[in-house]
Amino acid sequence: MYITRLPDHTDPQFDEAAHFARFRKYNMVFSAESHDAHCDEHVGCLSVKTLLHGAETYGIDGRQVTVRPGQFLILNNDQPYSCRISGPGAAHALSVFFKSDFAAAVLTAAMHTEAYLLDEPFFPDSVLPSFFQHLHDTTPVIQHRLQRLVHSLETQGYVAAMVDEQLVFLLHDLAGVQLADRRLTHDVQALKPATRQALFRRLCVARDVLHSAFNEPLDLERLGREACLSVPQLVRQFKSVFRCSPYQYLVRVRLEQAAQQLRQGSQPVQDIAWQCGFGNAAAFGRAFKARYGVPPMAYRQQH
Repeated sequence: MYITRLPDHTDPQFDEAAHFARFRKYNMVFSAESHDAHCDEHVGCLSVKTLLHGAETYGIDGRQVTVRPGQFLILNNDQPYSCRISGPGAAHALSVFFKSDFAAAVLTAAMHTEAYLLDEPFFPDSVLPSFFQHLHDTTPVIQHRLQRLVHSLETQGYVAAMVDEQLVFLLHDLAGVQLADRRLTHDVQALKPATRQALFRRLCVARDVLHSAFNEPLDLERLGREACLSVPQLVRQFKSVFRCSPYQYLVRVRLEQAAQQLRQGSQPVQDIAWQCGFGNAAAFGRAFKARYGVPPMAYRQQH
C-alpha cells in the first residue's frame, strides 16, 4: 500500500486498530509532508525511516532519536515506538514498513549461499533477524533505491509485484548494513562477542545523541548517562570503534549540518554557525575551512 497523507491519530473517527492491522497484512510505503503530526507509542513492524526534508523524532527504548535528510533509522519487528513532527517548518517523511513473513523470507535468503538456496528455496519457518537500531548515513545505493521506489509509486501507482520486487533489493541493502555493523562490533575492546555487541549498542546510543542534539553543548557526563557508560569507557571505546573522540565526531556532525544549510539556503553565515552549535563565528569559519578547504561563503558560492 502507498499512503501520501499521515493519519490524524487525534481524530475521533480514526480507527487505530484497523490502521495498525494493515501493517501485518501488507508491505506499506508512507511518503507524506506535515507541519505537525504525532503518534503515541505503539508496536511496529520492521521498518525504515528517513526524511526528504525537515526532521522527525522517534521515541524508542526510553530515548529520543531525531532523523534528518541523509540519515535513516531501522526499527525492528515488534518494537514499541512513538514519533512526532513538530516544525518549525514542514517535514517530508518517507517510511517503508515490511510485512513480517515477506521480510523474514528475503533476509533469511540473503544470509545463505546460492548453492544452499538451490536445495532449500523456501523458508516456511524463517525468523526476522534483529537489527541494531541506530541512525545510519544513507548510502548512494540506498538513496537511489528509495528514490526509484517513490518515483515508481508516483508514476505508476501501487502495483504490488513492482513494489515487492524493489523491496527485495532494499532488504538486501539493509542486510548489508547489518553486516557492516557486526563488523564494527569487532573493534569494541572486549573479549566476549555478547559483551562487544552490548557495548556497541550503547556506543550507538551516544552517537545518536550527538546527531539528535548537535546544536547543544557537549556534556560528556550526560552522554555517558544516556549510553549507560562511564566517561572514560565511553571516550575510549567510542574512539576505538568510530576512529575519533565524541567531541571530534560532534564537530564533524555540526560541520556537515552547516554545509547542508549553506547549500540549500541563504541564511547569514553567523546564524548558521549559531544554529549548528558554534558559539563563535570565527571559530566556525576556521573549522569549516579545515574540513572543506574553503571558507563558508566560498563553499556556498561553489554549490
